[in-house]
Amino acid sequence: MSPNQRGARPERASATARTHMDLFEYQARDMFEKHGVPVLPGIVAETPAEAKAAAEKLGGGTVVVKAQVKTGGRGKAGGVKLAHSPAEVEEAAAAILGMDIKGHTVHRVMIAAGAKIAEEFYFSVLLDRAERRYLAMCSVEGGVEIEQLAVERPEALARVAVDPLVGIDAAKAREIVAEANFPEELRQPVAAVIQQLWTVYAEEDATLVEVNPLVRTEDGAIVALDGKVTLDENAGFRHEDHADLEDKDAADPLEAKAKALNLNYVKLDGSVGIIGNGAGLVMSTLDVVAYAGQQHGGVKPANFLDIGGGASAAVMANGLDVILNDPQVKSVFVNVFGGITSCIEVANGIVGALEQLGDTATKPLVVRLDGNSVDEGREILAAANHPLVTIAPTMDGAAAKAAELANA
Repeated sequence: MSPNQRGARPERASATARTHMDLFEYQARDMFEKHGVPVLPGIVAETPAEAKAAAEKLGGGTVVVKAQVKTGGRGKAGGVKLAHSPAEVEEAAAAILGMDIKGHTVHRVMIAAGAKIAEEFYFSVLLDRAERRYLAMCSVEGGVEIEQLAVERPEALARVAVDPLVGIDAAKAREIVAEANFPEELRQPVAAVIQQLWTVYAEEDATLVEVNPLVRTEDGAIVALDGKVTLDENAGFRHEDHADLEDKDAADPLEAKAKALNLNYVKLDGSVGIIGNGAGLVMSTLDVVAYAGQQHGGVKPANFLDIGGGASAAVMANGLDVILNDPQVKSVFVNVFGGITSCIEVANGIVGALEQLGDTATKPLVVRLDGNSVDEGREILAAANHPLVTIAPTMDGAAAKAAELANA
């Protein structure tokens, strides 16, 4: 968006539609195995006793007990421990389960078979939105913080553009390992695994597949030792099994409710609830509210909620139901430009939702309507004369009023 002509704009409220799903490491491991990527055996456990049983099932030898959380830095936090017997595994699991790692509570661990590692590498393929293509990154220096490597020694990290229409075929895989300066004897086996990882990326509709480290064991095998996968939820209709991968325990209750209602909703940390039709309009609304909030105690948007271009009265009612049940919300800004969506439908949705919520609706609403049937929509709201509803003619004026009410 262009800079605000009225002066320096506050930092943009961070919100994007939640259209991706990060997998736990054990889920990524299973997905790799499904597509033929070489991995080590691994078993998930939720209790120390289950961890001990898993170690026994893996042969009772040396294993790694790994916290399953969707964040990095597990090793530094003590969430990865080497154990040499089932008894040690049980002890390690007891220490890790329940641990807090960067705000993530450990509810399960993976007991992974040990490996004799000779060398560690790095590989990832991701969506490069700015260039409208994919990007493969690869290094012969794996097992380290890749962000740190990219800053301190960028020459050690090969970056190779991938044409979405071609993907990573044998020729592209050879180009990647050559750019990463793999020794000649490793190029073919590493390239073969890279092609298998590309299969995971393409067939599972991922936006990220990362392996750190990709290792060469002492017996010469190339193995994906740790994996991260992010799936594109927009492609979920092609993958019914992806629904089973969702971490429902960690889901925000309001986001879960909104998802069940097919609402495009993201929870933020402010106090002004936002409803709009169209992602662009909603993002603009977040900016305008953040700007107005500077004059009213620094209040910020509480959410991103896009009811879509053809939303009905029922969708509007569902959206209000979600936002009004957020205890952080102190006021609501409904900002709709009628195109496909008639302002009549929007107004009826607001009136109907407030009737349905009854006495549980206690938070003021500021409504700005424009476009298709705007006069009729405003008349419906005026006739309802609900004490919580304020009609505002402009976007800036409505944002200022909503911020004022939230601050009050």
